Amino acid sequence: MSVPGQGVGPWPGGPEAWPEGDRWDPELLAEGDARNVVDRYRYWRLEAIVADIDARRHRLHVAIENVVHDANIGSVVRTANAFAVAEVHVVGRRRWNRRGAMVTDRYQHLRHHETVADFLAWARAEGLHVLGVDNLPGSVPLEGAALEEDAVLVFGQESTGLSPEMVAGCERILHITQYGSTRSINVGAAAAVAMWAWVVQHGDIPPA
Repeated sequence: MSVPGQGVGPWPGGPEAWPEGDRWDPELLAEGDARNVVDRYRYWRLEAIVADIDARRHRLHVAIENVVHDANIGSVVRTANAFAVAEVHVVGRRRWNRRGAMVTDRYQHLRHHETVADFLAWARAEGLHVLGVDNLPGSVPLEGAALEEDAVLVFGQESTGLSPEMVAGCERILHITQYGSTRSINVGAAAAVAMWAWVVQHGDIPPA
């Protein structure tokens, strides 16, 4: 039974009617599932959901520099979860504002790197193409750009963009073409656009 705004109620029919299998959470079956998950994952244990996503995660990674405790990191994590990104990398400060993630960080793999140098060394060791996203001089439009499948998209702070050290470590800098008066768009919005652009080229898009 659906509960408006609160997911679904207890599994109909009581314990005698509960489905069998390790993926089901007895507490959720008994009390209902108010989590922000797609219907497929209703009543599933968190670990079972993560394992199911892991079986079909994309090869894309996303990184964001965390210099001034940017509140946009939570939004980036939430979008990365929606696109089944391999990992989200937080570069710099370990602590970040999780409110914008809307609990999706429980389902998304996260990795912390103390410094830009640490992150770049990790990316090189993994064979990933480091692609910065920022509207800097010399950057190329994201629209129409061929994005490598083994890539990590990197974003900077809302106020300052990518750090000079990160820019120097990127293979390319891409920008999202804008047509209005604002100088830049929100980092969370930019990350969503860039992830979508990668998925269009490399994602497992279901048929219409």
